[in-house]
Amino acid sequence: MNRCVRHAAAFCFLLLLALLANATRVQLVEAGGHAANPANRRADIALYARPRGDILAGTRTVTGSRSTSGQLRYIRTYADGPLYAPVTGFASQTYGATLLEGTENGLLDGTSPVLHEQPLWREITRARQRGGDVHTTIDPAAQQAAYDGLAGRRGAVAALDPATGRILALVSSPSYDPGLLSGAGPSVTAAWKRLNADPEQPMLDRAIRQTYPPGSTFKVVTAAAALAGGEVTDLRAPTDSPDPYRLPGTNVALTNEGPGCRDASVYDAFRYSCNTVFAKLGADLGAQDVVAQAELFGFNDNELRVPPSVAKSNVDTTMSPDQVALSSIGQYDTTATPLQMAMVAAAVGDGGRLMAPYLVDRVTNHAGTTVSETRPHTLHQAVGTRTAAALQQLMEAVVTDGTGTNAAIPGAVVGGKTGTAQHGLANAGTPYAWFLSYAKPPGSGRAAVAVAVVVEDADAVRADISGGGNAAPIARAVMEAVLKEPAAGVSSPAGS
Repeated sequence: MNRCVRHAAAFCFLLLLALLANATRVQLVEAGGHAANPANRRADIALYARPRGDILAGTRTVTGSRSTSGQLRYIRTYADGPLYAPVTGFASQTYGATLLEGTENGLLDGTSPVLHEQPLWREITRARQRGGDVHTTIDPAAQQAAYDGLAGRRGAVAALDPATGRILALVSSPSYDPGLLSGAGPSVTAAWKRLNADPEQPMLDRAIRQTYPPGSTFKVVTAAAALAGGEVTDLRAPTDSPDPYRLPGTNVALTNEGPGCRDASVYDAFRYSCNTVFAKLGADLGAQDVVAQAELFGFNDNELRVPPSVAKSNVDTTMSPDQVALSSIGQYDTTATPLQMAMVAAAVGDGGRLMAPYLVDRVTNHAGTTVSETRPHTLHQAVGTRTAAALQQLMEAVVTDGTGTNAAIPGAVVGGKTGTAQHGLANAGTPYAWFLSYAKPPGSGRAAVAVAVVVEDADAVRADISGGGNAAPIARAVMEAVLKEPAAGVSSPAGS
């Protein structure tokens, strides 16, 4: 071999080494940066090359995937999109993913390691695992009843299984079709702009992401604090409650919508929702006791996940006596999500135990094998069993002989609380109508379902009866749907 050939071979060998070094640098050292580069579409192309896993309600699949001729081959589809949008959220090739589509994204798109049956082989072959299926806790019949009940009016419904914390219904109205945002292109952009500009806010999940003044439904919390703290020992004993009641330290006189509230017993004041009795009761208890009881029901928790995050329901921790009085009737700065008020009703209906709410029952891989499952657990012991029994007396009296008779279900024991929440400048806004409730199946001592309903645009007079007129029928329909299920009322005790 002559000298020139040897030099050429050595030079080629050096070039080969340089190429190998550069390939190593690009593929190993700088791989993360290239993968994260927005201009690199390889990851997106691979992500959408397979159908996405599905979300199920009961045995029904409420999502799907449709093949297209585009580079991003599969796009998300939705069955009854507006009905299940507050549960699924959307999965968009342009705008990302929200709610379960977002929190369970790795499971649905196959990137989660819990789906990998042979992780070492996958690392070697770089094969993409098929997406898993997310089985929700939603009861389709309850979901439909809530959606039909709201009938497009602004508002929300949340329903729970008190024994486990399973979320049985989660409805927000008005809603939208998530399928409008699934793909890419001008039509998706136009739909996004239109939905975000809509003053009705159809993409707002009012059931878990919007807080409202709870109005008189908060009297359940105030009554619980009074009973637990010994401020009230006899539900039927007269109270020392003037009508009107002057808020402590002010010249503001609080009145009631109806007569018969002067010195009324807690039993009667709860049935007919006397503001003066409960405002004075809260002021007598003080901020510390009212706040502590509210927090045992789940208020002021900014870490609640179901697994989508839930807006914090708020009770101010530092209040003057007049502010405590207003907070005790669900006004001042007290706010709650519909899910939070369903949690209050669930704890009362389950004997005082508050279970952590959850929306995902289990996840299965493409072969149908369960790879993860939610275990119910106790969030708080909200009240003792004796206090819970007293609260049940109060709530059941509301339905049998109070402001919530529209929630009565033949053969079942129903407890409820109506509420009208004032809001807006000088309380000039149309009141929000509230109703929270639970239902016990015939022959059962524990509730099988708890429901909270809020109707924003309630066409009613400014009285707590509006909650009974606008919201209670919706709650009744949801409870009836759950009670018709064969397994209603036979949930096994959950662990703590």
